[in-house]
Amino acid sequence: MGKEPDLAATPSPTDEPLVGRHRVAVIGGGSAGISVAARLRRAGVRDITLIEPSDTHWYQPLWTLVGGGQAPLRISRRPEGSVIPDGVRWIRRRALAVDPDTRVVTLSDGAELTYEHLVMAPGLHLDWGGVPGLAEAVGHDVVSSNYAPEYAPRTWELIRQMRSGTAVFTHPASPLKCGGAPQKIAYLAADHWRRRKVLDNIRIVLVLPDPTMFKVPAWSQVLEKVADRYGIEVRLRSEMTAVDGNRREISVADHASGTKETLGYDFLHAVPPQRAPDWVKTGPLADPASPQGFVAADRHTLQHPTYDNVFALGDVANLPTSKTGAAVRKQAPVVAANLLDVMNGRSPSRRYDGYTSCPLVTARDRMLLAEFDYDLRPSPTFPLIDTFKERRDMWVFKRYILPPAYWHGMLTGRL
Repeated sequence: MGKEPDLAATPSPTDEPLVGRHRVAVIGGGSAGISVAARLRRAGVRDITLIEPSDTHWYQPLWTLVGGGQAPLRISRRPEGSVIPDGVRWIRRRALAVDPDTRVVTLSDGAELTYEHLVMAPGLHLDWGGVPGLAEAVGHDVVSSNYAPEYAPRTWELIRQMRSGTAVFTHPASPLKCGGAPQKIAYLAADHWRRRKVLDNIRIVLVLPDPTMFKVPAWSQVLEKVADRYGIEVRLRSEMTAVDGNRREISVADHASGTKETLGYDFLHAVPPQRAPDWVKTGPLADPASPQGFVAADRHTLQHPTYDNVFALGDVANLPTSKTGAAVRKQAPVVAANLLDVMNGRSPSRRYDGYTSCPLVTARDRMLLAEFDYDLRPSPTFPLIDTFKERRDMWVFKRYILPPAYWHGMLTGRL
């Protein structure tokens, strides 16, 4: 991966007054916001302002491998200033509200920023409080989660320490980023325990809210065989509804039968419900049809249905596809091209077909690469490779090829 950039050597956020109208405002400095800003800069747009409060940029797809003991956390982190495109103004503050009628963004210090065009990419809020007891339990005793960098290394510690007992892996019923991650860590843990010859002493329970293990039948069938191989008990149409960290128990609701069960655990990997940030959920850009408050967007143009100068992409956009970095990679060029069309008085010309990808790690050296579109049709990037089989080369692709492609290709607008 190379040496991590020195924070002191990276660009700093601006202290310039927020006067005047900004041509393009981008809310969110994650993969979606940075990718669009980079593409707009490469297209010659000069007045771009990025609103992002964090000084750290994370490559989140690596956190599953961190939790599985296959990557150090530090290589998933870069200073935020090091990934912001040259010429983009960085305002290190939090957005608190958007008024699309007056075209004003209110910031955390009370300042107001006026824009001509807006890109919404603030990401998701991890709602640890959405499951009673989870916020108090996670990060303590034997409860962890790969969905936060402060907990992912602990996941691996707990997996390494376990020799017997019950391990439970959960998946919330709400849409979430990287929908395959809750079960990928179960497979990595099971494979580790198999190699350490303790798998027979460990009961593994995977709690999933959907009627199948994966929305695309062909990959679901493969995952069923993977779960069988490890002896994993898969609870479909089920979700964790409460955690009692003191008693090491969770409540599980079976939505198919309407019954509830108390399940004890000796290790719990819990994934919290996820939703739009509060200010987005309660704001005028949210889609009324989204209980999580995701931003309304045309599924093909990614333009807001009411405000034609607003576009949304990434995890916060209410699109009927999985929320992954691969989806962002396909959405970013569509948003950039369509925003340029609107800026030049044209109708949006580019279309997003719902492409997304889920690298399903099934062992410490094997992976499935599930790629599909809105209609759940396979959309392989490598047509000559059978991605319905567990492959070592696909694992190598995820671990060693995708991270540098992300840092040097996707975030620079080249990929």
